[in-house]
Amino acid sequence: MRLHRNLCFSVIDGLTLIFNEGNYADKVIQQLLKRDKRWGSRDRAFVAETTYDIVRWKRLYAEIAEVKEPFDRDNLWRIFAVWATLRGIKLPDWKYFEQTPTRKIKGRFDELSKIRKYKESIPDWMDELGEKELGKTIWGKEISALNEQAEVILRVNTLKTTKEKLQSELFDLDIETEFLKDYPNALKLKERANVFQTEAFKNGFFEVQDASSQLVAEFLNVEPGMRVVDACAGAGGKTLHIASLMENKGQIIALDIYGNKLNELKRRAKRNGAFNIETRAIETTKVVKKLYDKADRVLIDAPCSGLGVLKRNPDAKWKLLPEFITEIKTTQQEILQQYSKMVKPGGQLVYATCSILPSENQKQVEHFLSSESGKDFKFVKENKVLSHQSGFDGFYMALLERNS
Repeated sequence: MRLHRNLCFSVIDGLTLIFNEGNYADKVIQQLLKRDKRWGSRDRAFVAETTYDIVRWKRLYAEIAEVKEPFDRDNLWRIFAVWATLRGIKLPDWKYFEQTPTRKIKGRFDELSKIRKYKESIPDWMDELGEKELGKTIWGKEISALNEQAEVILRVNTLKTTKEKLQSELFDLDIETEFLKDYPNALKLKERANVFQTEAFKNGFFEVQDASSQLVAEFLNVEPGMRVVDACAGAGGKTLHIASLMENKGQIIALDIYGNKLNELKRRAKRNGAFNIETRAIETTKVVKKLYDKADRVLIDAPCSGLGVLKRNPDAKWKLLPEFITEIKTTQQEILQQYSKMVKPGGQLVYATCSILPSENQKQVEHFLSSESGKDFKFVKENKVLSHQSGFDGFYMALLERNS
């Protein structure tokens, strides 16, 4: 592989924004890819994948390069040189790479690879927490899996097309996909491609949604004609899946504390042809209280640490703080206590997170069931999805039923 100066400069600019200014990696990469209209798909892939790669392995590469934050541009070039050397890429004779100690880099890599927190490039506190909650063996396997690049998975919108038709339409565009066993509406891309530019996407035939995330709506046991509340809907990935499972019949009430996310959901719903969704911003507690005892199904896709989705959000390793996890667990329990009251007698509730920590998952459910609000509910089943077992994001979901 030959390194091109303008592409490498873009990567360095992106890393400056992510590491030093705290910008989100996905937003930075979106901006970078608009820089030069002459870039082809390979150029764009180089910029995106290299930036993500260096973000993912920041701690390991910085340790090898012997640089500390905040990184100036010279430090970032040293980190870049480590990335290139470990990939066997010949460094060009640019001033940034003068006196790069190639052999020393490889030696340091071998040495640091014996220590998990460096090998997996994670903060000390995260390594300690993961081992404490999951045990040494499972945590080691899980964090290794979460450092792999995420697959691109589509969820077919069955309101508009079928899996077979969509696969055929994408094949005509040289985008090859395969079915996934046990994921009824999923198509996995064989190679990464910009699917958002396709007519199929613009026509609402699919959404990009990880396979594990697709399990949540299925877990809710919805049927056409029901009244369903998606209590933490956000931009509505799971809401749209519920709409397709309900065949546009019945009512879905999508709630969120962020009105701008619900506006995005409205736009997506229109594209998807999902007409049974009503959005309501939670501006006061009245919004939730009005729905007490009214819903056949309630989905609580709770805010969480997001430790199960590090594959696609590697910068979260550096943004997350242990205090946040402590605070979010309090929020999760408060949401469970309040929003569970929307389930009518005989109705069902799913509590879900994209975390792999038992303290955010089954422990929260146990705590709820032993509380005053939870005494009317019984535990039906749960699904603990670990990335090293599934190959996809880490997720948790529990199905509870209110006594009739």
